[in-house]
Amino acid sequence: MKNFLSHAADAAGKMVTESTEFAEEKLNEARARRLADLVASGTAEEQVEVIKKAADFLMEKGIQRPEVIVTLGSGCGSYGDTIVNPVRISYEDIPGFPVSTAPGHRGQLIYGEKNGKKVACLSGRWHFYEGYNMKTIIFPLRVLARLGATRYVLTNASGWINESYEPGHAMLITDHINMSGQNPLTGPNIDEIGCRFPDMSKAYTPELREKVFREAEASGIQVYQGVYAMMPGPSFETPAEIRMLRTLGADAVGMSSVPEAIGAAHAGLELIGISCLANPAAGMGSQPLLEQDVIDASNRLSADLQKLIDIAVNA
Repeated sequence: MKNFLSHAADAAGKMVTESTEFAEEKLNEARARRLADLVASGTAEEQVEVIKKAADFLMEKGIQRPEVIVTLGSGCGSYGDTIVNPVRISYEDIPGFPVSTAPGHRGQLIYGEKNGKKVACLSGRWHFYEGYNMKTIIFPLRVLARLGATRYVLTNASGWINESYEPGHAMLITDHINMSGQNPLTGPNIDEIGCRFPDMSKAYTPELREKVFREAEASGIQVYQGVYAMMPGPSFETPAEIRMLRTLGADAVGMSSVPEAIGAAHAGLELIGISCLANPAAGMGSQPLLEQDVIDASNRLSADLQKLIDIAVNA
């Protein structure tokens, strides 16, 4: 009888524990959804509160006044491994941060030092084609800018449109064409971040870009400078769309980066855009475009990309 009662008590205790854990899990999920809703469509005041909440969380984890933000796109993920004394935090643990679902994107914030600079790496980005609201895409950038960052190094993989470009190189972005039909600043403006109508004529800081270009050339890294076009994806572009983009003046095309560039300009950050030219755009080659080919080409260029990021961080 005693054994029976003991087993019954153990079973009841286990049920209570499991029920409590289940309830806590569902409550945390509900809280996360609530924060995500506020980031995507809250009032300006609500968005600021979530930004403050995330910034306070990161400060408690030891992230103090990063100088440079780096978004690590395809082929650049290993740059995070070069950070000295790193603090690694999963996106899932940061209030309001979305989860990165793109292949090859780690989904971590990595903070530490690189050549004497305090750097916050977003190892994994968020794309419009993943279903994220544009405000959600720039939320992490706004959090890190609140912590004191003044420079943003933006990286991506793209297909080249310019017929004079050759494979095996990167491109410094001079300007962009937004073909997504969306803008992350739509809706109520957050005045404490930036003005209602930010100027985009020099969004990719020209003086800084020229300095990076000269230092890259001096280091033996051949880079192009050109215009990046963002298409919403996730399907690759058609040959007709590529011809259109070439006519419009684009040199490369991808599915990211423009929301973040707009967010950086709004926040008054210095901006360097580095695009890994991973493949010829649709209609420029005989082979079909495949996602894995883009990832593989980006990985082959990772050494030069890491050197370029270092130059951009320290310039």
